[in-house]
Amino acid sequence: MRFRSTRSSSQSLTLSEAIGQSIAPDGGLYVPAIFPTFNAEDFAGVNAWNEISKRLLEPFFRDDNLHAHLSDICDEAFNFPITLRFLNNDTAVLELFHGPTAAFKDVGARFLAACVARMPGRRTIIVATSGDTGGAVAAAFAERSNVEVVILFPKGKISARQQQQLTCWGDSVRAFAVRGVFDDCQRIVKTALADREWSGRRGLLSANSINLGRLLPQTVYYAASSLWYFRQCDTRPGYIIPTGNLGNAVAAFWTKAMGLPIRATLANAMDVGNPSNFERLQNLHSLALLRQIARAFSVTDEQISQTIAAGIDRWEQIWCPHTATAVHVRERLAEPDWIITATAHPAKFDSIVEPLIKISVPTPLSLAAVLERPSRFEEIEPTFAALAQAL
Repeated sequence: MRFRSTRSSSQSLTLSEAIGQSIAPDGGLYVPAIFPTFNAEDFAGVNAWNEISKRLLEPFFRDDNLHAHLSDICDEAFNFPITLRFLNNDTAVLELFHGPTAAFKDVGARFLAACVARMPGRRTIIVATSGDTGGAVAAAFAERSNVEVVILFPKGKISARQQQQLTCWGDSVRAFAVRGVFDDCQRIVKTALADREWSGRRGLLSANSINLGRLLPQTVYYAASSLWYFRQCDTRPGYIIPTGNLGNAVAAFWTKAMGLPIRATLANAMDVGNPSNFERLQNLHSLALLRQIARAFSVTDEQISQTIAAGIDRWEQIWCPHTATAVHVRERLAEPDWIITATAHPAKFDSIVEPLIKISVPTPLSLAAVLERPSRFEEIEPTFAALAQAL
């Protein structure tokens, strides 16, 4: 399998090369030169999501040095459960928060870490985060011997528990509170990657979803859950996805493009003003076609709060704010057969959720252990020069 830039087809790379470069020299993002195609029968007798992953991802690993390690990578990365929980006969929740940091970002971060561990050379992993990504990346890479991790997060813009997950990993993970917003953090990352001399000297690699190695594994949980729903309900589900940088939505579109039983995708915008992965969407489908096969919704903070507050009585569920965004959209839809993508455990947002539901949210054991560790971070101005000087 070869991968090309969204902006040019003149150069193609193997999977390892695309992961190692993060973004193309022309500033584009790497996408598969061609998507393999599957149908539900191709996964007959396969139910566990880590086993589905091996079959789904195998074409992407062909002709790459990582191909021989695919089974080990999947077993190592996907060693926690994902759950499809039915709320009623036509609505299910895809729970992606049972990993080490209680967020869906564990899927991509652990897969990327497992791949990088099998690639030669020492690496500096850089990531901009609006909350969950940084914690997942830190946890996935913290004990790897061949990497250091640099995390950029917007000062004062993430929850206390999210910040704790970014800043408690010791010397191998350096966390920087940027005096700005997430888009500033993302711009610094892109500037660093574009500086070929600086990034080459440090072996720089992005762990944001601009990196193919972060995005590609997210297709696995859409493939698995669509198969589970199709087998149980004999119909193709649609997905309602809370998304910021659009990586989660792009993964769903890629999975659908591979022939998995997915009907439609709805995306709810979170706090990212310039989503990087929109370029991948534009590369996959024209805007005219996107308007036919997808819908986008905007949900207010008040509507999110109301959905969280009503969750226990209406659904017997406690939602994180992002998942509540998707739940609110589901309640506005008359069509049946939807899967709500639940992206994070509500305990990560205890200061928001608990005042609304009037009870305490149980904390997962993995998260509780992290909360006991000492925290350390540095503040910088929202410029690449400030980061380069700090490093």
